[in-house]
Amino acid sequence: MSDFLLVHGSGYGAWCWSGVMRTLKAEGHRARAIDLPRNLAGSVNIASYASAILSEITTPVTLVGHSSGGFAIAAAAEAASPGFIERLIFLCAYAPRDGASVASMRRGQARQPLRPAIILAPDRRSYRFDPGLGMDCLFHDCDSATAAEAMTRMVPEPVDPQEEAIHLTARYHALAKHYIRCLDDRAIPPECQAAMTNDWPAGTVSTLAAGHSPFLSCPEALAKRLIAVAANPLSCQPTPG
Repeated sequence: MSDFLLVHGSGYGAWCWSGVMRTLKAEGHRARAIDLPRNLAGSVNIASYASAILSEITTPVTLVGHSSGGFAIAAAAEAASPGFIERLIFLCAYAPRDGASVASMRRGQARQPLRPAIILAPDRRSYRFDPGLGMDCLFHDCDSATAAEAMTRMVPEPVDPQEEAIHLTARYHALAKHYIRCLDDRAIPPECQAAMTNDWPAGTVSTLAAGHSPFLSCPEALAKRLIAVAANPLSCQPTPG
């Protein structure tokens, strides 16, 4: 049995993992999801994300991060006591580099299909996704009812954590990791996901025929992939540091 802690990306919340958790629990695993802290006035940072994640961990977990949540789980890995995190699974996520930010990695992409959907608040402290453009970037492969409901549940995000550089040490690099690339992703292009993991060990990267929200478009397939990854030691290995 594995214990999964699921971490959302920008705009999403714990709600997005409900279908995945249902399958994980039905298969005999523990699973829970959290809401990362949001303060649109700016008093939230990557350390806040790490603290929120670590406050939920009492026994060793498989930590799953989606999209910008890749930075949150990496920060938690840096701050965690040894043995508290068994492995990290990045789901069409930004797999961080030392000194990079989510925003700098996004700006470095050759293609930025999500950029037109981002609406910056007048005070430039937060952003949200345009409902029309966001639907096509984030939920295009979900059924129409699921996509419409999901779009109504998306919330604004503070800018500061997106622009904050992360600092990674041997503590992060030594942890076992796996990356799930989504081949029909219209937010983080598949070729960008491939570039982020091109030096990862063989077997630590797998693919899913899905867009940017596989927990909504194919929750059962995603849950079974998470179970398979957690069960196979060769699928999760330390990464170059």
